[in-house]
Amino acid sequence: MNRMNRRQFNTAVLGVVATAASSSLRADENEALAEHRIADISFRRIDLTWPRRVGRNAVKGVHGDGPRSEVCILKTDLGATGWGMIRGGRKSVTDLSDRIMGQPISTLLDPGRGITAAHLMPLDFALHDLAGVILETPVWRMVADSDRDEPHVVPIYSGMIYFDDLDPPEAPAGIDKLIEECRWDYDYGYRQFKMKIGRGHKWMKPASAGLERDVQAVRTIAKEFPDCDILVDANNGYTIDDCLAFLEGVKGIPLFWIEEPFHENVADYRRLHTWAEENGFERTYLADGEARPDSPVLEQLQREGLLDVRLEDIAGLGFTPWRQLMATLKQQNILASPHTWGSGLKTIYTAHLVGGMGNAPTIEGVTCSHADVDFGDNVIRDGKLQVSSAPGFGLTLKD
Repeated sequence: MNRMNRRQFNTAVLGVVATAASSSLRADENEALAEHRIADISFRRIDLTWPRRVGRNAVKGVHGDGPRSEVCILKTDLGATGWGMIRGGRKSVTDLSDRIMGQPISTLLDPGRGITAAHLMPLDFALHDLAGVILETPVWRMVADSDRDEPHVVPIYSGMIYFDDLDPPEAPAGIDKLIEECRWDYDYGYRQFKMKIGRGHKWMKPASAGLERDVQAVRTIAKEFPDCDILVDANNGYTIDDCLAFLEGVKGIPLFWIEEPFHENVADYRRLHTWAEENGFERTYLADGEARPDSPVLEQLQREGLLDVRLEDIAGLGFTPWRQLMATLKQQNILASPHTWGSGLKTIYTAHLVGGMGNAPTIEGVTCSHADVDFGDNVIRDGKLQVSSAPGFGLTLKD
């Protein structure tokens, strides 16, 4: 796919950061939230399993079949209900229940900023959903930094292309397995595939054999799906020399982005950036910050123009902190795509953040069961995730 130089794109899509919504509107919202008080807190475990077993990446073994996650449900004295993932687990919520029972929602969440105190982080998602329900507005509109009638809609990639060619160990399925999985994802609506690379780090010896398979896998999928973008993710399993050898092997394929080739450090990123600019990958985004992010190093990479996309996890960092970080990154002309792997709910949370604030070239899709959750109008269409405009996150727990 033909794309502008990544820096030109950043400038074109970001523009000038818009002013915040009027204080009078926010006052009306806070008044509406103040009428509702927390009356009940309950929990439920829901099925978010994946459509297929997911195998290994460069550093971890077989990931399995996906989660059955516990979520928190908040109800108010006036009958409003909101729910969401728990950041930390049930005990993190029960430990603070005495502090929030009977409290007005306006004291727990400010629509213009997010949760009002750090101890509320376990309920960050649920409180945003509840506030949206009370205000009869989608979360994307609540977090928008300008008045918008429609959300930003961006591409979505399948984040589920692992080393399934290597399993089962006694009879490896080979690259045909990857083609089968990408075909399933294509039929589901994806037009971007993120492929795991780094087989030689842990699973294939000699390491050169793993590197050769990485190249073969990417070239095969690019040929089989010529209308799709290819992203690659080494999960910090490469050295800088491995990374450059891989890129040499896939020359001619317009990679959309390279994610976590090695743990972020300035010297190696300088080499990678220079090589990419000189060897036909100047339009490929460099993305990092998901695993054990080193914030000072990431910020230096940004200042030097070596990093294009920040990836901290939407749940690991938190929805409210991401609202703050996204605003800062927009001012710095740095894109973002919060990591969502593991849970389909995290994909929707990220879509609403991006729907309101923009600033993302794509988001990570985690396909999951809909047995317990109605995802409503949050659907993939034409390679993009259409964001629901129903109140809250537009997600409903099924009976």
